[in-house]
Amino acid sequence: MPYRLVAIDLDDTLLNNDLQISPRVQAAIQRTIEQGVQVTLATGRMFRSAYPFAQQMGLNIPLITYQGALVKNSQSGEVLYHTPLPRIYVRPVLELINTYGYHVQAYVDDELVMEKYTAEAQAYVDQSRVPVKLVPDLLSFLSQEPTKILVINFDEPKLNAMAEDLNHRFGEHLYITKSKPYYLEVLHPEATKGKALQALASRLEIRREEVIAIGDSFNDIDMIQYAGLGVVMGNAREEIKQYADYVTVSNEDDGVAEVLEKFVLKGVGI
Repeated sequence: MPYRLVAIDLDDTLLNNDLQISPRVQAAIQRTIEQGVQVTLATGRMFRSAYPFAQQMGLNIPLITYQGALVKNSQSGEVLYHTPLPRIYVRPVLELINTYGYHVQAYVDDELVMEKYTAEAQAYVDQSRVPVKLVPDLLSFLSQEPTKILVINFDEPKLNAMAEDLNHRFGEHLYITKSKPYYLEVLHPEATKGKALQALASRLEIRREEVIAIGDSFNDIDMIQYAGLGVVMGNAREEIKQYADYVTVSNEDDGVAEVLEKFVLKGVGI
């Protein structure tokens, strides 16, 4: 059965370690699109951070951003759906996070908001390349529901301990996931890449058997499980690879291109 939709994670998947799309990957994506296959991004990043890469590749279908909390067309700006963090949980979640003293930031109207510009914030901005809005008090600023809350701590065991605490308190009501070993994200319970990919495929009248999903981290697992062909990058942790139908090579070795060449472009000529 030919594949008709490919969803690709950004960091450590589509992008190499220099945060670039390699020429081989770019060429494979262009050939895939020319074959009539739809290609989208499925990322935890903000829409404004993912958009330049979509523009570079000429994508014209909705992008899955914020782990699936915002699905928005990269060309028309049409929002398919937006599932922000329920207001009832914003205060208690932030209050619990604040007891740990870790760096925390929120996202409102595709804007990055935080109280302090920390070393963690600098590392995030270096990667995402988006501006920051500093506010005196994050909790007071969030009069409307944020798309997501992100906690950053480079001490992974400490962040894991806080994740357990958050899951114990709010796990039945919210989606709490790690997009990187040191990124902990708090979102609406329906804001997952898998749910967003399923909704997008349904909108495009594409069956799950016709979908390829490629990722490398914990937040990619449900879309990898949903897709007809779930692919995990060679640079992923071993505990992620167990969910794969296929494990490709690393992002540094053009794993995305290897998948497209093998499963989409084989016999077409590249």
